[in-house]
Amino acid sequence: MIDARELVDTKNSTQAKKIFGDQEVYEQELERIFGRCWLFLAHECMLEKTGDFITTTMAEDPVVVTRHKDGSINAFINSCSHRGNRVCTADSGNSKSFVCNYHGWVFGADGSLVDVPLAETCYHGDIDKSKLGLPKIRVESYRGFVFGCFDDDAPSLEEYLGDWGWYLDTFMVGAGEGMELIGPPMKSTLKCNWKVPAENFVGDAYHVGWTHAAALEVLGGELGMLAGNTAEIPYAQLGIQVTTRHGHGCGIIRQAASSIHVKRENYDKFNQETIPKVAEKLGEARAGLFDGHWNCTTFPSCSFLYGTNIFKVWHPRGPNEIEVWSYVLVHKGMDDATKKEVVKQAARSFGTAGTLESDDGDNMVNATSINQGTQARKNRMSSTMAHDYEGPHPEFPGIVGASFIGETSYRGFYRFYQEIMNAESWQAIHARDDEWDDMFENKDFWKNKIAGNK
Repeated sequence: MIDARELVDTKNSTQAKKIFGDQEVYEQELERIFGRCWLFLAHECMLEKTGDFITTTMAEDPVVVTRHKDGSINAFINSCSHRGNRVCTADSGNSKSFVCNYHGWVFGADGSLVDVPLAETCYHGDIDKSKLGLPKIRVESYRGFVFGCFDDDAPSLEEYLGDWGWYLDTFMVGAGEGMELIGPPMKSTLKCNWKVPAENFVGDAYHVGWTHAAALEVLGGELGMLAGNTAEIPYAQLGIQVTTRHGHGCGIIRQAASSIHVKRENYDKFNQETIPKVAEKLGEARAGLFDGHWNCTTFPSCSFLYGTNIFKVWHPRGPNEIEVWSYVLVHKGMDDATKKEVVKQAARSFGTAGTLESDDGDNMVNATSINQGTQARKNRMSSTMAHDYEGPHPEFPGIVGASFIGETSYRGFYRFYQEIMNAESWQAIHARDDEWDDMFENKDFWKNKIAGNK
C-alpha cells in the first residue's frame, strides 16, 4: 500500500510526478477512490420511461442504469453472474429485460435473475435465482443528475457534495426548471492519466491565456483579453476559486458565461432575464455568480464548464489512458432555438474535435507521457500559486481563493486525494470533518481583505 503522503505534500503544495501513470498508484485509486466515491452515471432525462436504459462505466467496471417499473432508477454491473459476459451491449434503449448472448440467462430491469434456460432439465432444479442477480450499485440523484457508489458506508450523495451543492444550486435551482444533458455523449480517447483533466477543470484558469492564446484572439469576447497572460488585467476583481470538503471545486470568471459563444444573443437574453429570479430564490451572492464562466470538477472525475456548457466524464482505462464522454449542459427553461445554439457552440469549442479541446488534449497527453521517464518521475510538481490568498469567506462556503487564476482548487483537490487514498474507511474520513481545511492557514484573509477595501 502506497502512503499517499509521499504522493501529495499538502504543507508544501507539491505532488509526485509518478502520480501520473504509476500502475500501483492507479490500482490503489481504483479501490480507494473509484470504489468509494460517488461517480456520475446519467441524467434522469435519459431515463424518462419505464424500461429506458443506458450503459456506462464506473472506472473500468461496466454498468447498466435503468428506469424500473416502480419509477426508481437502478444500476448494476454489466457482467452475467454465470460466466461473466456482458448482458447488455447497446449504449442505450428500452427493454423489459437483458439476455446474456452467451448462454441465455435473463435478467430483469432491476438486475434480478428471472430465467435460466434448461433450469429443470440440466440444472435439475438446483439453482437459486434469488442469489444470482447482477451486483447492484447504490444510486442517488441530485437535481436530476444520477450518481452511483459501490461503497455502502459512503455518505449520501447530498452529504458527499456538501458545500459544493450550494454552488451547483446557483444554476440547477436558481433558473427555476433545472438543467439537463443533451446526448448521446461525444466519445474520444486520450492517452493521459484521469487526474490531468480533472485537475485542469477544477482550477486551472492559468493555462487559458497561454494554451488557448491563438484561439482566444480569433474568438474574441470577454476571454479574449486573457490571450498571452496580459499582466495589466485586474485578475483579483474578475472572479474567485473555490474548494470544498471532498475535493470538489471551481474557478469562476464573473459576467463571462457566453464569452466564447459566437452567436450569443439568445443565451445572453436568457441569462439577463434569469438573474433576478436567482436573486429572489437564492440571494444576491449567487445571483452575482450566475452569469459567470465556471470551470468545475466534482471529485473525482466528473467535470464541466458552465457558460461554455460542456459536461465531461473522464473514464479511466488504465493509468495512461482515459475515455472522454462529452455531453452538453442546458437549462430546461431555454427555448429550443437557444438550446440548439448552445449545443453548437459547446461542440465547436469543447466537443471531440473542438478548437479548445484540441489545445487541452495536447497538454494532457504530454503531462502524462513526459512524467514516465525514469528520472522525470522522481521529481515533484508545484501548485503553490496564491497559497496565502485564500480562506473562509463571509458569503461563499468552502475555502475561497482571491482570483479565478490561482491554485486553491488544485490544493483542495489533492488534499482530499491524499486523505481518501490513505483512509481505511469513510468513518476515518468523517473523523476529520472539523479539521479538513487546516492546511489553508490564512483564516483571516477575507476578513482583512474586505476591511481593507472599505
